[in-house]
Amino acid sequence: MASASLLKTSPVLDKTEFVKGQSLRLPSVSVRCQPSALTVRASSYADELVKTAKTIASPGRGILAMDESNATCGKRLASIGMENTEANRQAFRTLLVSVPGLGEYISGAILFEETLYQSTVEGKKMVDVLVEQNIVPGIKVDKGLVPLAGSNNESWCQGLDGLASRSAAYYQQGARFAKWRTVVSIPNGPSALAVKEAAWGLARYAAISQDNGLVPIVEPEILLDGEHNIDRTFEVAKQVWAEVFFYLAQNNVMFEGILLKPSMVTPGAECKDRATPQQVADYTLSLLRQRIPPAVPGIMFLSGGQSEVEATLNLNAMNQSPNPWHVSFSYARALQNTCLKTWSGRPENVKAAQDALLVRAKANSLAQLGKYTGEGESDEAKKGMFVKGYVY
Repeated sequence: MASASLLKTSPVLDKTEFVKGQSLRLPSVSVRCQPSALTVRASSYADELVKTAKTIASPGRGILAMDESNATCGKRLASIGMENTEANRQAFRTLLVSVPGLGEYISGAILFEETLYQSTVEGKKMVDVLVEQNIVPGIKVDKGLVPLAGSNNESWCQGLDGLASRSAAYYQQGARFAKWRTVVSIPNGPSALAVKEAAWGLARYAAISQDNGLVPIVEPEILLDGEHNIDRTFEVAKQVWAEVFFYLAQNNVMFEGILLKPSMVTPGAECKDRATPQQVADYTLSLLRQRIPPAVPGIMFLSGGQSEVEATLNLNAMNQSPNPWHVSFSYARALQNTCLKTWSGRPENVKAAQDALLVRAKANSLAQLGKYTGEGESDEAKKGMFVKGYVY
């Protein structure tokens, strides 16, 4: 692992640098450690990676995850009676990226490959619209989950083949960070094989991403499925994150140039004993302190099927005292749900839908600062969104 001592203090990335990253490339750095002859190579993008990570992990801002696959986006559209066509996907994604003032609360947006190369309905590149709002474009790079042979009906994440060339192309298109989602199932074990496979895949992806100028979001999602209590989630999460950081270090991943996207430590969705926001915060922060090095710039939590309000309340509880990392959000459904239903595919509802997204973004911005109160939230925002066996 290349340490922070290899790096000069890096300012926040200016939006004009999102598409000029090549000019920031530095020579490769080799460090020889005595008495061994181990050579650790820092990415030639090292300084830029740190700048990008700091930009995304900036106070009061978080990530809008809008990287649903076309099939999953189709399910969202079907929920409001719309057909899954490229034009309809384009219309919804245009609505999301063009919300006036969104960059005040959102620092990064994770895109699906189609969106990275897509233009808005007005003909402007989606990437350019984001950059103009000082939002860093990101890209989902994994190829989805498939059954893991030899496991207890568990999964592994594919997509390493060709990742280097794809990452280089994404960088040229304007992406500056990447996301790779793998999952761990508590009801199915998790088996040691599944945990190791998840950790190794994340580490290889992270190393390849950094080598091509993309800040990797490391996301081993511990699924909400199950009846287990919060203590069981805590024990599994400790096991998973210990394995993840072991392999990140083995693959010489620079911790200062990554972001994490963990699950909050909560009971299983079918557990009768529910946890309060303060309990979730206590367990989750305890996990982070035991497993996450302070060199990591940002912890961007996933919502994982929590209601919009629940995800915001839990985030707010974790920010009631200073943390070694930027503790924030990377939400999809917990930002988009009310927005989507408000829109319902009608052009006349676009402004109201954008206002709904801005309300959620501002609420989570306040939660990142520890200032969210939960007052005035709609009934829709309080509805849970857990789906058993959810596929992203």
